[in-house]
Amino acid sequence: MKSLSEDRFQRILIRSTNWIGDAIMTTPAVKAIRRHFPLARISILAKPWVAPVFAHSPRIDEMIVFDDPGRHSGPAGIWRLSGQLRQKRFDAAILLQNAIEAALIATAARIPRRMGFATDGRGLLLTDRVWRRPGVKRLHQSRYYLEMLKGLNMPEHGRDLELELDPVDREWAQGFLRPYGIGAGDLVVGLNPSATYGPAKQWFIDRWAELGDRLARDKGARVLIFGGPADRDLGRDLAGRMACRPLDLCGRTTLGRAMALIETCGLFVTNDSGLMHVAAALNRPLVAIFGSTDPVATGPLGPNSRVVRTRLPCSPCLKTHCPLGHTACMASIGVDAVAAAAGNVL
Repeated sequence: MKSLSEDRFQRILIRSTNWIGDAIMTTPAVKAIRRHFPLARISILAKPWVAPVFAHSPRIDEMIVFDDPGRHSGPAGIWRLSGQLRQKRFDAAILLQNAIEAALIATAARIPRRMGFATDGRGLLLTDRVWRRPGVKRLHQSRYYLEMLKGLNMPEHGRDLELELDPVDREWAQGFLRPYGIGAGDLVVGLNPSATYGPAKQWFIDRWAELGDRLARDKGARVLIFGGPADRDLGRDLAGRMACRPLDLCGRTTLGRAMALIETCGLFVTNDSGLMHVAAALNRPLVAIFGSTDPVATGPLGPNSRVVRTRLPCSPCLKTHCPLGHTACMASIGVDAVAAAAGNVL
């Protein structure tokens, strides 16, 4: 492998991962890249829903949005994107995303140094291949990306997650809550009942409702329900089951504004999800409920985080739907266990 000396590259492209939680878990690697190349201009290529994670990062000089779906969709869109990147004359591309598509785009953009894990059949498209050693997939996912950089002879500079919010979104969040009578002295509790990748990651809606009402009654909490546009029905269902009249935010905010509202929370309770990693990066007191997925690999990082799970012989199965038909791992997690964990982090 050729040297990656800090003065060799003037323009570097980082290809971000495609999911919010994954992107946040790459932030220690992004920090390490910046520390290794302090004088380079570093751009990051990210899908629109991931872009807010990096939009205000001090480690990044330029955000390039991979507009898919949109003008970068399909083969013609990929070619259009590659042309745009070609005009920027990058010296190197560091591909945190594993897919072959990332290597194809960097190759079509004529970026001379293309670096990343030699996975998904893309080894021949990379000039600097990192072979994934046995056991690396058993590490926490944030270390997975640092291991890739280690293979490129780039040292890590800490493993803490980083997330810098838009000051405009922070100001908006304070103003948004004020008409609901929620002020700086209130305990704000965020509930995130949603999770992508199937129902095996989702705790039961009636238990979410009981937990929210208990926290409102016992702790005097003001409850916010978080979720995206696809979670509108879920948020409406949960709010309708609760006696404490929560504020349902599902589909009502941008990601940037949702992150600013999470920052106001004195407690965030969540399934394994992207917003879980947002709360962890913001160092919010956090309780994460795990079912089919593995907290060793994707659990929340930070001293204020607690994981609630039941160790069953079949878990973590990493399946979208429970093979037993009743999501046994989630069924075994009661409200008392989650409320006790919440009490510990408050």
